[in-house]
Amino acid sequence: MRVAEAIRLSPEERAVLDKWAAGRRVPLRLVQRAQIICKAAQGLLSKDIARTLHISRPTVQLWRQRFLALRLPVLEKDAPRPGRIPRISHRKVQAAIHATLHTTPPDATHWSARSMAQAQGLSKDTIHRIWKQHHLKPHLLETFKLSRDKRFVEKLHDVVGLYLNPPDKALVLCVDEKSQIQALDRTQPLLPLRPGVPARQTHDYKRNGTTNLFAALNMLDGTVIGDCMPRHRHQEFIRFLQLISVKTPLELDLHLIVDNYGTHKHPRVQSWLKRHPRFHLHFIPTSSSWLNMVERWFREITDKRIRRGSFQNVPDLIAAINHYIQTHNQNPKVFVWSASVERIMAKIAKCKEALETLH
Repeated sequence: MRVAEAIRLSPEERAVLDKWAAGRRVPLRLVQRAQIICKAAQGLLSKDIARTLHISRPTVQLWRQRFLALRLPVLEKDAPRPGRIPRISHRKVQAAIHATLHTTPPDATHWSARSMAQAQGLSKDTIHRIWKQHHLKPHLLETFKLSRDKRFVEKLHDVVGLYLNPPDKALVLCVDEKSQIQALDRTQPLLPLRPGVPARQTHDYKRNGTTNLFAALNMLDGTVIGDCMPRHRHQEFIRFLQLISVKTPLELDLHLIVDNYGTHKHPRVQSWLKRHPRFHLHFIPTSSSWLNMVERWFREITDKRIRRGSFQNVPDLIAAINHYIQTHNQNPKVFVWSASVERIMAKIAKCKEALETLH
């Protein structure tokens, strides 16, 4: 009969093993392994240890051998196990990925998990798993537009520089208009949220007029200066600039990030700016609204207050917008810009390269 190698413990090892074997705040698997080694050190045979602890003899032999080779630290780690043999071959996985990326179904613009499963002879769950592992989402479609502004790089450096390194004794304000906000009144009351049932509203609505929201997002503290006006001409823009002037400390310069809308460049606006030298306008490149951080705030007010609201008239809509701005400014959220010019240019270059390969 083959006799297992004897285990001898140092006083330090015995103290640790006794503590683990006692089982106080110790994982059960570690308690069991410590008990195996303690009994082995007492001279018990592997079969006797297995019978006493109600475990298999190979388990006892495994941990005896591992302890003899690596001592205490090995008991806290599970023994390596072979991975499960994949049920789907690597070739089939690659075929599904290739088909997802480079083909379309005969009757649709993109694959669904069901149609891909049928085409590849796999289950729908397997296709879901393959797509998840490789970050493939055929059902999603995002839009993009590359700017053709000849001064794109210059304007990009200017705006990103304001975000990442704002000037001293100055405020950076992101300014824009959300035009033609409709005061929509649903023809039926909103059905409230219930367990298992989402809130519901009728598709039918009544138009009760529009308003235009002028907003300036303070990049320093996240507060918003806002005003609703019936139109969005250069006259209204000048009125909003005057409001900004009143709402900000007079000793600070104001750097306004704006888009290329015609009212921002109107001769009367330029004349007003010359008379108010603390105002400095910085224009984002054309087709680059993503550079203006106030657009993120516009998305928030749309999602949280406007889209699902019901307004009987324009004053109701304006009151809701003003209340949202007031509440927001009580606990403002700072929008932080992190992308560098180099990172943005690298993404644009990658996009252009991808487009060129398709032509």
